[in-house]
Amino acid sequence: MTQTLDLFPIGNCAVSALIDRTGRFVWACAPRVDGDPVFSALMDGDEPEHGFWAIELEGMAKVDQAYVRNTPVLRTVLTAEDGASIEIIDFAPRHAKNSRTYRPLAFSRIVRPLAGAPRIRVRLRPAADWGARRAPTTAGSNHIRYVCPDVTFRLTTDCPVSHITSERTFRLERPLAFFFGPDEGYDQAVGAGVQAALDRTVDYWQDWVRTLYLPLDWQEAVIRAAITLKLCAYEETGAIVAAMTTSVPEFPESGRNWDYRYCWIRDAYYTVRALNRLGAVDILENYLVYLRNLVDDSAGGHVQPVYGVGLEEDIDERIVTSVDGYRGMKPVRVGNQAREHLQHDVYGQIVLPLVQAFYDHRLLRPGSVEDFHALEKVGDRAFAMHDQVDAGLWEFRTIARVHTYSSVMCWAACDRLAKAADHIGLGHRAEVWRERAAIIRARIEKEAFLPEEGRFAASFGGQELDASLLQLTDLGFLDPSDPRQVRTFEAIERDLKKGPYLFRYVEADDFGEPETAFNFCTFWFIEALALNGRTEEARAIFEDMLSRRTSAGLLSEDISIEDGQLWGNYPQTYSLVGIINCAVLLSRSWTDAR
Repeated sequence: MTQTLDLFPIGNCAVSALIDRTGRFVWACAPRVDGDPVFSALMDGDEPEHGFWAIELEGMAKVDQAYVRNTPVLRTVLTAEDGASIEIIDFAPRHAKNSRTYRPLAFSRIVRPLAGAPRIRVRLRPAADWGARRAPTTAGSNHIRYVCPDVTFRLTTDCPVSHITSERTFRLERPLAFFFGPDEGYDQAVGAGVQAALDRTVDYWQDWVRTLYLPLDWQEAVIRAAITLKLCAYEETGAIVAAMTTSVPEFPESGRNWDYRYCWIRDAYYTVRALNRLGAVDILENYLVYLRNLVDDSAGGHVQPVYGVGLEEDIDERIVTSVDGYRGMKPVRVGNQAREHLQHDVYGQIVLPLVQAFYDHRLLRPGSVEDFHALEKVGDRAFAMHDQVDAGLWEFRTIARVHTYSSVMCWAACDRLAKAADHIGLGHRAEVWRERAAIIRARIEKEAFLPEEGRFAASFGGQELDASLLQLTDLGFLDPSDPRQVRTFEAIERDLKKGPYLFRYVEADDFGEPETAFNFCTFWFIEALALNGRTEEARAIFEDMLSRRTSAGLLSEDISIEDGQLWGNYPQTYSLVGIINCAVLLSRSWTDAR
């Protein structure tokens, strides 16, 4: 079975999994999203020996697959050549229990006969040690234990255990329930318990979606993006990961295989900003807790661009050889070298979400004067670093420059601190931050502007372009109608746009010249088109991007210019943010429907 990214995520903000187009679990890590893959088949060739969980229908001829409306609960219908069919419901429980949110390290499945006399085989083969071997098992009367490196799972089921251990094909004559979770007793009848958890989980997600403020147009796309962004949150700490996977290459045999199962300050900033547009304050509020802890830990010093979901600094990059890689394309990386980088834009991306706490009356914990003074230490760092070389937001491994985007983010940190200080009555501090913002602005306008072309460059003293210059408008540094921004936009359209898609940059980097467009940049370009009055063009490219989504309604990081194939880690938070932002910007007004 050829590997693709046509995968459906399920999850509960503690654990997540990817399910393929046959209803097979092919990717899930434990005990956290950045842990050892219990299901590793996505990274282990077309016919892996283990690392999956399949419910196979004898004589299967057809598959229908879709989420239960407004939830991450997946329904897969398998139909055999003789018309026999079954239904598989997959979900990770999430609902209220004992006055708290119940979100166990667990996956649940319900398998029901729908028509005829279907015969099925259950193949549950968790992996251990990064896919190197099958997890050892022990069996009881109605459960099986799987001993994985960092966690022991227990499958509790009303399916005959011997059918599973022997992988026997048998007739499915009644609904069967499976609870794959912690190694502890299941204190109720598994069939009734899993069904009750399903009902409550569906209710939870549909109630959550009801709280979202949606645009009039493209609501299904926005809802699916919002749900999946929430699945990328690790609720225990407030972290938000960039993607659920590692080492899906940016394009074939590129070596650009990165581990995205960590919390990038930049990616999380864009995520909470997009969800905030929909009113999803729960994720913002939880992420602010993560950021406040990060601010305290940094004590005004260096901040890494990326951390573990538990605020771990040590996520050093290494290569594993126990799996073949996505479509056999190595290397497979664990950890990310970016944790060693200097990326000075992070200081702005810490300040911008945190200052919302000084304005937003919805929050359970409003920002305090003490919070402001703690945040000023981050602003001090932004001011000190605004004209220093770094690796930039594209995380160059061997190229160091003073990147314009990083400097503008440092300006934004000072600018927002000035406005927040005014708002909370600290006028003397507001003046300090306004002065610093003015100093940074003057430096950017002197060092990054090219008078002969009337545009900005991507670095101080440089000539090169990159798509992040489109963000100067979004960050409030330039008005969309400013001639300098108009000329910068025109240059980006001329040099970085290939077909309908936008590259981050086109110059060679540490790994040669890029060959795929970066989806988030295409969404930036769509926004820029709209702000320049070219709304119909923007809507056309947006519709094209929506047509490139997987069956689950999602996108990865990159797209091939030649055939529209998706590459890069999946599902990518950046890309889902782009769907939300562009839908909100381009949608008709609700007044058109009322």
